Amino acid sequence: MVANRGEIACRILRACKEAGHPTVAICAPNDAGSLFTEMADQVVMLKGETIAETYLDQQQIIQAALDTGATAIHPGFGFLSERAEFATAVQAAGLTWIGPSAMAIEKMGDKMTARQTMRAAGVPVIPGEEVEESDEDSALEALRQAAERVGYPLLLKASSGGGGKGMRAVHDPADFDTAAAGARREAVAAFGDGRIYIERLLSGSKHVEIQVLADQHGRTVHLGERECSVQRRHQKVFEEAPGPTMTEALRGAMGEAAVAAAEAVNYVGAGTVEFLLAPTGEFFFLEMNTRIQVEHPVTELVTGVDIVREQLRIANGEPMSCGPLMIRGHAIEVRLYAEDAANGFLPSIGPLAMFRPPEGPGIRLDTGVREGDAVTPNYDPMLAKLIVWAPSRPEALEKMRRALDEFVVLGTTTNIEFLRDLCDAGPVVDGSTTTTTIDELWPNGWNPPADTMLEDAALLVAASAETLGLHRVHTASPAGSSDGPASPFTTLNRRYP
Repeated sequence: MVANRGEIACRILRACKEAGHPTVAICAPNDAGSLFTEMADQVVMLKGETIAETYLDQQQIIQAALDTGATAIHPGFGFLSERAEFATAVQAAGLTWIGPSAMAIEKMGDKMTARQTMRAAGVPVIPGEEVEESDEDSALEALRQAAERVGYPLLLKASSGGGGKGMRAVHDPADFDTAAAGARREAVAAFGDGRIYIERLLSGSKHVEIQVLADQHGRTVHLGERECSVQRRHQKVFEEAPGPTMTEALRGAMGEAAVAAAEAVNYVGAGTVEFLLAPTGEFFFLEMNTRIQVEHPVTELVTGVDIVREQLRIANGEPMSCGPLMIRGHAIEVRLYAEDAANGFLPSIGPLAMFRPPEGPGIRLDTGVREGDAVTPNYDPMLAKLIVWAPSRPEALEKMRRALDEFVVLGTTTNIEFLRDLCDAGPVVDGSTTTTTIDELWPNGWNPPADTMLEDAALLVAASAETLGLHRVHTASPAGSSDGPASPFTTLNRRYP
């Protein structure tokens, strides 16, 4: 049973089908008729309306697995994938958990504990300090003192954080109290845990992560690196493998550190160890994600390893099938979002009146939507992951440009134009990207010149499709109004070739 939805549910269901495993999908009422539900052999409609009442209801999900005769649960990413108590409950119910042990999830999921564990394992960590105080006033004072020792500029990070939530950069001591209060507030709201720790802010650094696999027979390997430096508000936008500035020596050192990190918590399954690579060539442990990553396809394309299939093998007690690391060619992934990049990247809603992905050799699309679906405010606005492969990085970049030029989406605003401009940006072209590249390229926000004629053409096509009923709405969720300034038909979503 896949305890998830959307794109990652589709990805896992395909892997299960290829492996010959019958599948069960769970489904919230507002997801009825979604693509992932049509791919499963059985579908269980969950009771409830909110995410908490459906995809986060651990007991309801486990009961659905038992009722349908499922023997294993794959959590995907997000939702319950890194909840140690869910892994424990799944196994207590006699089901196989497709993921690492609850102990590994707990140790690596708490960022402060993970830093301490990595220090003990000899893995380099970013200079910083952990503060364990639970009382708000005491914690703030302890954080102030720690900040003075660590030095400015620095990062405040939530111990239970992820996705940039509960994170604040502080360059001036005068801003510290406000930033710390904001980080704690956001951490409590997102994770129910207000603990904060401090790391030195290393400017001009790259974000590089290593994919690891470990089976139940004592073998742990790494599958090379992914560079994920291009980020917006700590959310990854553009990912690639191999890293454009990576050397064999550095890959070996980072790979060894990632394997040591996994072995330090007796890791089993697929995981990702994230590092910050400084301009000096030094690298430091950031965190470990104890689940499949959104950007795993680029690793699959350059290594030939089906990471989800390996997860299934490992959970079933089989040895992993991948041999020595071999990297072939270059892969790039971008995340296609229903969002208005020219308006502060605000999420968009509306029907997918047209959704026509590019085609051709070396182009892969991982998505949970198709033409006629509706983009609603209920879930994350990511529509798809567009991934390309080519023998070299310049060829892969050119293929991504062509693929974005040919991607047609009408009915809701997307970030396709922004992604296309990103592919032409100097730091992306020459591989010198860092975690601040987007802010440096567009310090006042991305805002391309409007093309009225093409906007009118898009409006005409989309409105005609809506009026003539040329698209089907597969989901039961509301599509939103089609008039007024928030209309999904008011902007052009792509660059015409």
